[in-house]
Amino acid sequence: SDKVLLSVKLLGRYFLLVKSLVLFLLTVTVFLSTLTPKFYFALTVTSSFISGLIFVFEWWHFRKYGTSFIEQVSVSHLRPLIGGAENTPPATTSFSAGENETSRQNMPECKVWRNPLNLFRGAEYSRYMWVTGKEPLTYYDMNLSAQDHQNFFTCDTDALRPSDTVMQKAWRERNPQARIKAAYQALELNNEIISVFFPYYSCATAYVLLAEEEATTIVDAEKYFKQALKAGEMIYRKSQNCHSQSPQHEAQLRRDTNVLVYVKRRLAMCARKLGRIREAVKMMRDLMKEFPLLSMLNIHENLLEALLELQAYADVQAVLAKYDDISLPKSAAICYTAALLKARAVSERFSPETASKRGLSTAEINAVEAIHRAVEFNPHVPKYLLEMKSLVLPPEHILKRGDSEAVAYAFFHLQHWKRIEGALNLLHCTWEGTFRMIPYPLEKGHLFYPYPSCTETADRELLPTFHEVSVYPQKELPFFIHFTAGLCSFSAMLALLTHQFPELMVIFAKAVSIISVTGLAEVTWGPWGVLRSVVKWALVSLMLLGYELFHLPLQES
Repeated sequence: SDKVLLSVKLLGRYFLLVKSLVLFLLTVTVFLSTLTPKFYFALTVTSSFISGLIFVFEWWHFRKYGTSFIEQVSVSHLRPLIGGAENTPPATTSFSAGENETSRQNMPECKVWRNPLNLFRGAEYSRYMWVTGKEPLTYYDMNLSAQDHQNFFTCDTDALRPSDTVMQKAWRERNPQARIKAAYQALELNNEIISVFFPYYSCATAYVLLAEEEATTIVDAEKYFKQALKAGEMIYRKSQNCHSQSPQHEAQLRRDTNVLVYVKRRLAMCARKLGRIREAVKMMRDLMKEFPLLSMLNIHENLLEALLELQAYADVQAVLAKYDDISLPKSAAICYTAALLKARAVSERFSPETASKRGLSTAEINAVEAIHRAVEFNPHVPKYLLEMKSLVLPPEHILKRGDSEAVAYAFFHLQHWKRIEGALNLLHCTWEGTFRMIPYPLEKGHLFYPYPSCTETADRELLPTFHEVSVYPQKELPFFIHFTAGLCSFSAMLALLTHQFPELMVIFAKAVSIISVTGLAEVTWGPWGVLRSVVKWALVSLMLLGYELFHLPLQES
């Protein structure tokens, strides 16, 4: 009996709710019947304008951040309020010994690497900013460089030397002028105190900072680096003699080694930029022989670029044979240089028409496969090599397989592709075929691991804002962009029809409102029931509209 009474009460409340809704719609219908065509025109114009603004904002947000703003707000803020958040257990971070290595191999990392061919701030980046007024480096990129400098050029024993203490603070400074001022202060302290006991000793890191940031030409930077080399070699020899005395001395030796390697590498890059390419190649080879364990610095990429400038392709092939190994981390420079060498053997005589008739030769197949391999590793590079996208100055840090790496590679290697006749033509004819071999939606790769999904976010942090970041794979437009575009177009069409045919649109609005009220009770609340009701309402509305249009001339006459 209690259940029956409860059911009766619920049924009564349901009928009261339906009655209230019907009365509300009747009131709305009476209200709409008294409105003028001007109101409908203003309503449709306002709706079109607001939906247009939302559409423009959604499009801008999607192009800049790659996500829908409405969808992001709905998921982040509205979904927890309505209780839609799923209680998913947190991901576990501990693995067994066997699963750990497998998971590391299957999960692509978005690790940021220092650009092996990074430019000089004072002599190149600053000059670009003076000419264009655009900042070529982002705050995130410069902050990473500051962290690198602190790791490379500082150690725990810096507090024992006044000049190194000043330089330790200088690397943390954000203002370039403050860093330069601190470097000069370190040199003054060095000359006043330390040079009394060690006449040939000087603060090498201070000269490094001046070469990087104060020198406005490569010639001036090279002079500073030569002074840093003299000081660095003296300190390095001293550290070698006493590095086994304590852990602090070992840390100091690592720091002094980093300084010496950095200075020699930058001197080789200065020689390369000043046209002394053979001298640069010799310096790089000597550096790689002297410090073979520092292969993670990717000095071989500097060597590859210099050898390509000399057109010493046999030497380039020898370097690739050593470093293009499965156990070493790949890079765009290695993959695309290997493709360039194989394309060089066939590109001069390659013709798409001839190849389609007789088929590809063995050498051409090898070249095409090498191009496909390179494009799979970094799909952003071909658009820069084919000049389908404009280049900017490369950042100081790059993300492997990302747009930042593509910019850095194309900035230095585009001239080498142009120098080989037909190489760009072969690339143009074959690079898009790579995407037919890669499974979609990239659940697994073909020759490499699946393309990581985190590259876009990191590249937007590394590349300047005026550069349009290349995104792979291309994202589909979110639902709300389609919805707002359709709503804007539909509202604009209604506004135009209301302006051209005001009386007919008023009749149509009244007919729709009447049918909505009378047909509310007949709705079957299911997917197909609602669809049938909507179709029926539309047909009846058109019939009523036709009836009104047919009788309108009779009433006027």
